[in-house]
Amino acid sequence: MKHVRVLFGLAVAGTLAGGLAGCAGTGMGDGSDTAVAALASKSGTVTQGSVTFTQRGNTVLVKADVTGLPPNTEHGFHVHEKGDCSTPDAMSAGGHFNPTAKPHGSMSMPDHHAGDINNLKADASGRAQASFELADVTVAPGPNSVVGRAVVVHKDPDDYKTQPTGNSGGRIACGVIAKS
Repeated sequence: MKHVRVLFGLAVAGTLAGGLAGCAGTGMGDGSDTAVAALASKSGTVTQGSVTFTQRGNTVLVKADVTGLPPNTEHGFHVHEKGDCSTPDAMSAGGHFNPTAKPHGSMSMPDHHAGDINNLKADASGRAQASFELADVTVAPGPNSVVGRAVVVHKDPDDYKTQPTGNSGGRIACGVIAKS
């Protein structure tokens, strides 16, 4: 009878270990949450792409893959306050996401909008691939959550000084951030 109990105990332990291993990387058991935005062309451009936001402890990893940009150019890149990309110029997305009422700036400055992200840099083929670590937003529910907001690519580079927009020009791509 003792052998049966030991074998049963080992079988249960093996099943639990296998089940937990199967959850790795899915957001289950590791505390990560992920949200995604599909960027659609705006303002008569062909710019499109995708942006993922993955919660990693106290920061959010942002990965962007954007195509259809003019070759070898830089573009302002921000989370905007409203999850609405319905207008042709994406002005429906509102201003930069700024729940703490800070001035506009670069991610490296102590004071900046929560939605301020560094410029995207397009290569010779017009593609920008970038990763950023944001400390002022979350994917989880709360006042600093990016879920339900928009991410916008602008026509021009952000100068990180001009208030409140960084002088980054029109909006050439927009996507609503949704939990995945």
